[in-house]
Amino acid sequence: MSADRNPRLQGKVALVTGCGSAGPGWGNGKAIAALFAREGAKVMGCDIRLEAAEETRDIIRGEGGTCEVMAVDVSLASEVEAFVEQAVSSFGGVDILVNNVGTVAVGGPVEYPEEKWRRDLDVNVTSMFLTAKYALPHMEKAGGGAVVNIGSIAGIRYTGVPYISYYTTKAAVIGFSRGLALEYAGRNIRSNVIMPGLMNTPMIVEPLKGVYGDGDIDKMIEKRNAQCPTGAMGDAWDVAEAALYLASDAAKYVTATELVVDGGITAKFA
Repeated sequence: MSADRNPRLQGKVALVTGCGSAGPGWGNGKAIAALFAREGAKVMGCDIRLEAAEETRDIIRGEGGTCEVMAVDVSLASEVEAFVEQAVSSFGGVDILVNNVGTVAVGGPVEYPEEKWRRDLDVNVTSMFLTAKYALPHMEKAGGGAVVNIGSIAGIRYTGVPYISYYTTKAAVIGFSRGLALEYAGRNIRSNVIMPGLMNTPMIVEPLKGVYGDGDIDKMIEKRNAQCPTGAMGDAWDVAEAALYLASDAAKYVTATELVVDGGITAKFA
């Protein structure tokens, strides 16, 4: 961190859902939580796997940052409410909400199990409704805030992989975020979506390894890299930097929009 500037989130309280990582390395939520803490935010993080959240917490504290975590199923109202209230109790309020939790699995409408479809809707969309329900009143009380929703380019185009619930839920994230943004624009609360493209994060390994290279992870990565105009996928830090911008005062006049972070792939196949 440069000594000649102030941290961009100094004094802010940031909620980050899905702050753990799905496997070894840096997932989006883990990178977002760490970067926000480096920029002065007090981070309240959650993950359905407590040990994953605690790993992120320990990294942040090891760097001198402030972070508390909880195990939370973000599809359950009671657990989300407790998560938000813990942030208020520990840190005094809520300034930033990052909705990062998401799930993806391969399958089209005929073969995809109905129970999995409903679970995907709850995890990918209902979770955002619930965090907003409980966090927005605290933001309004504080005089404003920023909501950053993690979507995907899958919300606006077919990516070549048959995951019908992912396309559906990521499209819904856009509508949810825009509606929230316009309703709260006059109350100094902004809401935006980050739309990552093909990213190299731990989340892609299990759901997609059978789609690319017959289960060979190295072949999967090679094929996904080749699809990108830049010749390589992005990573969690690309998403984290975008989230930092949207959460910070640098984006004070940016709301109801989608920030595409995809190395140009949507333009290539437009």
